[in-house]
Amino acid sequence: MQGVSSADRAFDVPAAARAVMVALGFVPAVHVIATLAPVALVMLNRCEPRVAALSPLALYLLPPLVVRMMTWIRPLPSGRVDLGSSAFLRWWLTAQWQIVFARLPFLEELLRLVPGLYSVWLRLWGGRIGSFVYWSPGVAILDRSLVRVGSRVVFGMGVRINPHVIAPDGDGSTRLFIAPVTVGDDVLVGGYSVLLAGCSVAAGEVTPPFRSLHAFTRWEGGRRVPGASHDFDQLDQEAR
Repeated sequence: MQGVSSADRAFDVPAAARAVMVALGFVPAVHVIATLAPVALVMLNRCEPRVAALSPLALYLLPPLVVRMMTWIRPLPSGRVDLGSSAFLRWWLTAQWQIVFARLPFLEELLRLVPGLYSVWLRLWGGRIGSFVYWSPGVAILDRSLVRVGSRVVFGMGVRINPHVIAPDGDGSTRLFIAPVTVGDDVLVGGYSVLLAGCSVAAGEVTPPFRSLHAFTRWEGGRRVPGASHDFDQLDQEAR
């Protein structure tokens, strides 16, 4: 349509898909209710005190187990995904089960106080995590099932791993780009870096701090090696 800017159609999703997205947006509220309900019932003398132990289980185990079951039945897509498609909505549902941890990052920081526990938790989501991985404070991960990390890896302060981005495609439309983020063995990821969808870091590399690694590219030999035809230069500049 003439006269309509790209910003006006930046998130062009059919009305039916928008309605589904809104409905799925209540998943975080369901997660919170399931977490608080056992404690509330105990406080109201409706249950025995031991029932309160279900609250941390609902908080930390319910979301990864639900997502793991969903992705086992039908894996998440990889590559370009049309907004509003069934594949997009499947990803959107898994994202909603992670919202509480995105909104309240201290919940994951508590797990990282115990060496190895956070890696175990990521494996519950379906992430592939090696041994002796160190997660510095402030690390943030989206799409936990799409993280692939080798052994003896160190993530610097404030590293962000985004296995998905929503960005303009070559034909002018906006799409979801989603793919696993892969980090090889013996890697040091520089502090406050951003690892975008489909990027990978070769084994033994040290990535610069404050650097965004483009989607679908590879960091190897101390430099970025193009890995796909899509141009994410503008997106990378905005991320930095």
